[in-house]
Amino acid sequence: MIDSPLAPEPPTTGPGKSLSGVLRPSPIMNAWIRTGEVFLSRIAGYGPGEVLNIAPAGSVFETDTDPAAGLKKALDEVKIAALDETGLHVDYTRLRTSPAYTAYRLKTFQLHAFDPASLPSDKARTAFWINLYNALVMDAVIAFGVQRSVVEGRLGMLAFFRRAAYNVAGLRVSLDDIEQGILRGNRGHPFLPGLHFTSKNPRLSWALPLDPRVHFALNCASRSCPPIQVYTAEKLDIQLELATHNFVNSNVKLDSGCQVLVLSSIFRWFENDFGGRTGLITFLCDHLPSDVSHTCLSQNRNTLRFKYEPYDWSLNSTEL
Repeated sequence: MIDSPLAPEPPTTGPGKSLSGVLRPSPIMNAWIRTGEVFLSRIAGYGPGEVLNIAPAGSVFETDTDPAAGLKKALDEVKIAALDETGLHVDYTRLRTSPAYTAYRLKTFQLHAFDPASLPSDKARTAFWINLYNALVMDAVIAFGVQRSVVEGRLGMLAFFRRAAYNVAGLRVSLDDIEQGILRGNRGHPFLPGLHFTSKNPRLSWALPLDPRVHFALNCASRSCPPIQVYTAEKLDIQLELATHNFVNSNVKLDSGCQVLVLSSIFRWFENDFGGRTGLITFLCDHLPSDVSHTCLSQNRNTLRFKYEPYDWSLNSTEL
């Protein structure tokens, strides 16, 4: 990712980190972000009002006192109805006609009047956005009629992840907005220069301090993605740690001579989120199970060669 000029930050708690942990663009970068957003929306063919949670005219539904909890409960039912035991595969045909999906769709209409800033803690907000991301992906696969992959078509992933969106508190929020702008502290898309939200974008107020473990909680409806789980504020730390350990143990391999480290492409795209190559090795040492691997990585951190596995973007459907 290309580094962006940043406006002056508040006092820091460590090198390069603001108290909020959220990156804010300079005025020059604001103009770049606005131009990029207009350009991408035009070529991807989506408008500011295109969202998947517009209630049909005349719809009547009960309003939850806690929409985040209602969403979590509905997603629990979706998981039971259409996901396999691993959380890696979805039966979209079954999901499309299930009462659980109908109930979930009703919950999404309530997001129009729900401000996630009202949630009591960063953990609650993080769990909410992870759950919403994973649910929106499944909803979009059905709504857009995806058959083989979410990256098919003229613009591939840029089209799907920007077109798939909900209305939240009166604002359009896409998958890219959730991942790049909110859960990654406004760090921007790894394949595009600059940050994600302008400094005056109201969605920036929802941005959260970066926790790189969220990369192993987000499922993009593809076979190389981490499994789908339902997250809660109360168990968030434990859940993220478990998701990270499981993903690292399944997707990181070290050759016997301790010369080549084979990794998921996620670690290449978001290397900066882990503190660059040096920080990534430290992160892996913290999450790999073997003491031998820890010693090998630490002693050879300057000579290790990284090899990235091709990402399998095939749809995570049980039918493929």
